[in-house]
Amino acid sequence: MKRLSASLSEPAVRRVVVSSLTLSGAVGVFALSFGVASVSAGASVMQTCALSLFVFTGASQFSAMSVVGAGGSMAAAFGGAALLAARNFVYGLALSSSAKSMANSLPRRLFASHFVIDETTALALAQESPRLRKIAFWTTGIGLFSFWNIGTLIGALAGNTIDPQKFGLDIAFPAAFIVMLLPHLRTKLGRQAAILGAALCLVSISFTPIGIPILIAATAVLVGLRK
Repeated sequence: MKRLSASLSEPAVRRVVVSSLTLSGAVGVFALSFGVASVSAGASVMQTCALSLFVFTGASQFSAMSVVGAGGSMAAAFGGAALLAARNFVYGLALSSSAKSMANSLPRRLFASHFVIDETTALALAQESPRLRKIAFWTTGIGLFSFWNIGTLIGALAGNTIDPQKFGLDIAFPAAFIVMLLPHLRTKLGRQAAILGAALCLVSISFTPIGIPILIAATAVLVGLRK
């Protein structure tokens, strides 16, 4: 506790922690709409919570529930969700150079892999030092996991009594991505990755199925491996 208090007294650490927790809270609000959408698609509260607990990647969860809600098969739901989740493999490559500083043992790295998602990757790679990357990764990962699962539970319990559009919950996810993007636009590689990702998405969106453009655009993160 003393070590944590001492670290938070540093402006750089405090900035990272505040940014991570703010983002976690914002995305957690969006989990309310996932809980509502999942129950509306026919899933039980327990099934909905299990998805957030074990899958823990919003895009894949929404993809699976939208397929099931539209009458699609479980195989189709899994296939689409798996394609979207594949982008986390690319994020793992981007974080590989910092892996030892974030988790110095195999069990801890396996545990950390559950938190390799859009938000943790973006905030970790935006930091200048390995120490700050570690703080950003774990603070965002644990914070997001907590808020996402709490939000999912509340949304699932509320069921159809909440209208995501009426309460503005549908814009929380896109807004969070914009916040994550801004720090990276300060660097040359960040701007190159953003432009390439946008171009790939715009080109592929006209002829690929829903969800695939996101996966294709995510490969632009490979630009950052040239550091």
